[in-house]
Amino acid sequence: MLAAAQRLRRSSDFAAAVRGGRRAGRGALVVHLTVPTATGSDNTAPKPARDNAEADSPPVSRAGFVVSKAVGPAVVRNRVRRRLRQLTRERLVDLPTGSTVVVRALPAAADATYQRLGTDLDAALVAARSGRGRRSR
Repeated sequence: MLAAAQRLRRSSDFAAAVRGGRRAGRGALVVHLTVPTATGSDNTAPKPARDNAEADSPPVSRAGFVVSKAVGPAVVRNRVRRRLRQLTRERLVDLPTGSTVVVRALPAAADATYQRLGTDLDAALVAARSGRGRRSR
């Protein structure tokens, strides 16, 4: 389970990560990754939902999940979300501190195995981190 400080909750956090981050789709997933810049003033990662309690703590990598009704009924969506949450929790430590990840499940995720989701997530994170061949917005 992701710690409370590692979860995206507000729609503004999701929107900032999707609009400001790099996108990479692989298999049954699309990953939006926002990595903070080297200088502190240009940090594009969205701020945590609770700024007052976490103001003194160092920034942590955070993750959010989007699993729409196109994936399937509630039981299937929750199973996909649980799998993605566990897979992402294991990979957050490899991301730069302060990164924000939004993982969006495509309808093919309903039939994907845990291993397949892990492979797709790894490939999407590598592609999003490299940022090769993308033009600026």
